[in-house]
Amino acid sequence: MKRSRAPLVVTIAVLIFFYLPILILVINSFNASRFSSTWGGWTLAWYARLWHEGEIWHAMQNSLIIAVSASAVSVVIGTLAAFALHRFDTRLQKTQYLLIYTPLVIPELLMGLSLLLFFVAIGMNLGLLTIFFAHVTFCISYVAMVVLGRLQDFDFSIIEAAQDLGANWWTAAVRVLLPLLAPGIIAGGLLAFTLSIDDFVITFFVAGPGSTTLPIRIYSMIKFGAPPLINALSTILLVVTFLAVWISQHLTEEKR
Repeated sequence: MKRSRAPLVVTIAVLIFFYLPILILVINSFNASRFSSTWGGWTLAWYARLWHEGEIWHAMQNSLIIAVSASAVSVVIGTLAAFALHRFDTRLQKTQYLLIYTPLVIPELLMGLSLLLFFVAIGMNLGLLTIFFAHVTFCISYVAMVVLGRLQDFDFSIIEAAQDLGANWWTAAVRVLLPLLAPGIIAGGLLAFTLSIDDFVITFFVAGPGSTTLPIRIYSMIKFGAPPLINALSTILLVVTFLAVWISQHLTEEKR
């Protein structure tokens, strides 16, 4: 029986649909013409011009501050949450699992709006601090799920063996448990960093004056018209994002 080529054709079509626009954006970042509709030759002028855009680098600084701090806090809380979910099977833990899983399925529009209403209700001024709290809210869920997946294949008899050899629980956790879970924890942290630095919808709702992040800055540049700079900046972000995702996947698959 002749095998159908339809799955192959559909797969290729989907890949083209997803990645062709990205490829066009990357190519246009080297286009000497200011307009993407015409090709003016290869150039690195737009990348060089980025160095003189102070507002872009200020927005990048804000994004990095939020992404690094939110990822660090999310790694700690998310790892502890994943450990609690894995070790205890109680009604309280089922409620906790629901709370951890909910941010993954709630639309970002609703989440951003609800966080904005919450910050306004408690009288908190919008700024970098509110963005930080908002990013921690959804980054915890991703870290917890990644670490939880790592814990499902973990053999806790190693901890019991360490305790039999004289190690207390703290020593066994620091010198045995954490090193073995490190690939999953780092992968969750990198995933949280990638999601935080790229987030626009939630950040748009909870950002205030002087707290413009890079995605919001790019949105402003699109409105006022600066496509070559946006192409160059987006290409750099794509490289950083793909690198972080690749490292995250590599660490997740390590030692399986």
